[in-house]
Amino acid sequence: MTFTESIKTCYNKYGVFNGRASRSEYWWFYLYGLIVAFVLWVIVVLLTLQLGSDSPLPMLLYYAVSIFAVTIPGITVFVRRMHDIGKSGWWYWLALVPIVGIIVLIVFLVRESDGPNEYGDGPDEAVV
Repeated sequence: MTFTESIKTCYNKYGVFNGRASRSEYWWFYLYGLIVAFVLWVIVVLLTLQLGSDSPLPMLLYYAVSIFAVTIPGITVFVRRMHDIGKSGWWYWLALVPIVGIIVLIVFLVRESDGPNEYGDGPDEAVV
Protein backbone atom coordinates (compact mmCIF):
# COMPACT_ATOMS: atom_id res chain seq x y z
CA MET A 1 0.00 0.00 0.00
CA THR A 2 1.35 3.41 -0.91
CA PHE A 3 1.36 6.59 1.15
CA THR A 4 -1.67 8.09 -0.63
CA GLU A 5 -3.59 4.80 -0.67
CA SER A 6 -3.07 4.50 3.07
CA ILE A 7 -4.42 7.99 3.73
CA LYS A 8 -7.43 7.41 1.47
CA THR A 9 -8.15 4.06 3.11
CA CYS A 10 -7.92 5.46 6.63
CA TYR A 11 -10.27 8.34 5.83
CA ASN A 12 -12.68 6.04 3.99
CA LYS A 13 -12.75 3.89 7.14
CA TYR A 14 -13.04 6.89 9.49
CA GLY A 15 -14.39 5.56 12.78
CA VAL A 16 -14.48 1.93 11.57
CA PHE A 17 -12.97 -0.32 14.22
CA ASN A 18 -13.75 -3.68 12.64
CA GLY A 19 -11.65 -5.32 9.97
CA ARG A 20 -7.91 -5.36 9.54
CA ALA A 21 -5.10 -3.00 8.47
CA SER A 22 -1.77 -3.93 6.95
CA ARG A 23 1.56 -2.80 8.33
CA SER A 24 2.07 -0.40 5.45
CA GLU A 25 -1.39 1.13 5.95
CA TYR A 26 -0.65 1.77 9.61
CA TRP A 27 2.89 3.10 9.25
CA TRP A 28 2.14 5.32 6.23
CA PHE A 29 -0.76 6.86 8.13
CA TYR A 30 1.48 7.28 11.18
CA LEU A 31 3.99 9.20 9.03
CA TYR A 32 1.14 11.29 7.63
CA GLY A 33 0.05 12.11 11.20
CA LEU A 34 3.56 13.30 12.07
CA ILE A 35 3.65 15.51 8.98
CA VAL A 36 0.23 16.99 9.77
CA ALA A 37 1.27 17.64 13.38
CA PHE A 38 4.41 19.46 12.24
CA VAL A 39 2.51 21.59 9.70
CA LEU A 40 -0.13 22.44 12.30
CA TRP A 41 2.59 23.39 14.78
CA VAL A 42 4.11 25.79 12.25
CA ILE A 43 0.68 27.31 11.61
CA VAL A 44 0.07 27.70 15.35
CA VAL A 45 3.42 29.43 15.82
CA LEU A 46 2.74 31.80 12.93
CA LEU A 47 -0.81 32.56 14.12
CA THR A 48 0.42 33.13 17.66
CA LEU A 49 3.01 35.59 16.40
CA GLN A 50 0.37 37.36 14.31
CA LEU A 51 -2.49 37.39 16.83
CA GLY A 52 -0.50 37.56 20.04
CA SER A 53 -0.07 35.00 22.77
CA ASP A 54 -3.37 35.95 24.44
CA SER A 55 -5.49 34.56 21.59
CA PRO A 56 -6.81 31.01 22.13
CA LEU A 57 -7.57 30.61 18.40
CA PRO A 58 -4.26 28.98 17.36
CA MET A 59 -4.46 26.23 19.97
CA LEU A 60 -8.17 25.65 19.37
CA LEU A 61 -7.40 25.23 15.68
CA TYR A 62 -4.53 22.87 16.47
CA TYR A 63 -6.59 20.63 18.74
CA ALA A 64 -9.68 20.58 16.53
CA VAL A 65 -7.78 19.66 13.39
CA SER A 66 -5.47 17.17 15.07
CA ILE A 67 -8.28 15.35 16.87
CA PHE A 68 -10.69 15.08 13.95
CA ALA A 69 -8.17 14.81 11.11
CA VAL A 70 -5.52 12.56 12.62
CA THR A 71 -6.29 11.17 16.08
CA ILE A 72 -9.62 9.45 15.41
CA PRO A 73 -8.56 7.76 12.16
CA GLY A 74 -5.21 6.98 13.82
CA ILE A 75 -6.89 5.12 16.66
CA THR A 76 -9.13 3.20 14.26
CA VAL A 77 -6.21 2.14 12.05
CA PHE A 78 -4.33 1.08 15.21
CA VAL A 79 -7.24 -1.13 16.27
CA ARG A 80 -7.48 -2.64 12.79
CA ARG A 81 -3.71 -3.23 12.86
CA MET A 82 -4.05 -5.10 16.17
CA HIS A 83 -6.81 -7.18 14.58
CA ASP A 84 -4.40 -8.04 11.75
CA ILE A 85 -2.06 -9.76 14.21
CA GLY A 86 -4.92 -11.45 16.06
CA LYS A 87 -5.08 -9.09 19.04
CA SER A 88 -7.92 -7.04 20.46
CA GLY A 89 -8.03 -3.29 20.01
CA TRP A 90 -8.09 -2.98 23.79
CA TRP A 91 -4.31 -3.37 23.68
CA TYR A 92 -4.36 0.36 22.89
CA TRP A 93 -4.48 1.03 26.63
CA LEU A 94 -1.07 -0.58 27.07
CA ALA A 95 0.32 2.73 25.80
CA LEU A 96 -0.46 4.15 29.25
CA VAL A 97 2.22 1.94 30.82
CA PRO A 98 5.42 4.00 30.76
CA ILE A 99 8.23 2.78 28.50
CA VAL A 100 7.40 -0.95 28.57
CA GLY A 101 3.91 -0.47 27.16
CA ILE A 102 5.15 1.54 24.19
CA ILE A 103 7.92 -0.99 23.47
CA VAL A 104 5.46 -3.90 23.52
CA LEU A 105 3.06 -2.04 21.21
CA ILE A 106 5.84 -1.22 18.74
CA VAL A 107 6.80 -4.90 18.65
CA PHE A 108 3.15 -5.76 17.93
CA LEU A 109 2.83 -3.08 15.25
CA VAL A 110 5.85 -4.28 13.26
CA ARG A 111 4.77 -7.94 13.23
CA GLU A 112 3.62 -9.58 10.03
CA SER A 113 -0.01 -10.48 9.51
CA ASP A 114 -1.27 -13.70 11.09
CA GLY A 115 -3.20 -14.64 7.97
CA PRO A 116 -6.94 -15.29 8.29
CA ASN A 117 -8.12 -14.97 11.90
CA GLU A 118 -11.25 -14.18 13.88
CA TYR A 119 -11.21 -10.59 12.57
CA GLY A 120 -11.43 -11.62 8.91
CA ASP A 121 -9.17 -12.36 5.98
CA GLY A 122 -5.81 -10.63 5.89
CA PRO A 123 -5.48 -7.25 4.21
CA ASP A 124 -4.22 -7.27 0.64
CA GLU A 125 -0.55 -6.45 0.87
CA ALA A 126 2.13 -7.68 -1.45
CA VAL A 127 5.13 -9.14 0.34
CA VAL A 128 8.30 -7.43 -0.86
